[in-house]
Amino acid sequence: MTIRTLVWGENIHERINEVVRDIYPDGMHKTIADALNRDDAITAETATLQEPEHGLTEARLKETDVLVWWGHKDHGAVDDAVVERVAARVHEGMGLIVLHSGHFAKIFKRLMGTPCALKWREAGERERVWTVNPGHPIAAGIPENFVLENEEMYGEFFSVPEPLETVFISWFSGGEVFRSGLTWRRGAGNIFYFRPGHETYPTYHDETVQQVIRNAVRWAYRPAPALTGIHTAPNVPVGEALEPITERGPKLHKAGEAGYK
Repeated sequence: MTIRTLVWGENIHERINEVVRDIYPDGMHKTIADALNRDDAITAETATLQEPEHGLTEARLKETDVLVWWGHKDHGAVDDAVVERVAARVHEGMGLIVLHSGHFAKIFKRLMGTPCALKWREAGERERVWTVNPGHPIAAGIPENFVLENEEMYGEFFSVPEPLETVFISWFSGGEVFRSGLTWRRGAGNIFYFRPGHETYPTYHDETVQQVIRNAVRWAYRPAPALTGIHTAPNVPVGEALEPITERGPKLHKAGEAGYK
């Protein structure tokens, strides 16, 4: 069984900006999905902001092993109920790959719990991406460093929680550096943030960038069943305790009553 992957794209710039449309005539989400589908272990489909429930219905998310997310112009248009739905699936074990300007996506900020802010400059600078964790699965087959001739600069400080692992660090022509490949875990879900991908440059056509994203999908995949019990907080009756106990003292809740959340 292949890794069921859903590539979510905001799909705005491709429709309103001629430069972006020329680079990605079928949308960035389609370019990324096509690259993923070249891996026999991955089956990738797409969803966009404009679809009902943004293409992220409960049924579709239930059948998704890894979600790839790109957004920029209208993060606020993503419905909060959908954000919570995606967060719940990540906690249950769905992988999440957040790309470039998705650092300000509602779902990323929801899972990080921090501002996720950074410095930036749109000047078509050279970006040299350094592989600083060559033994990591996401770095498999990736050279010591690779260059993107034109990219938007992102610079530190990147206000995210301390990551589990740093896989890539970027240097830009203007002198800034940025932690450009970071991992976290939320609940049972693996999360990877990957920096490159400004829409006015052909970054997602780059073979090395595509390989990083394929590696990330493989890494984020959790084959175990969804950890659905992570959302519950059951009141365990005295009679069901693993060891015999005697109830004593006053109680706030009645037997079987749900606790406060």
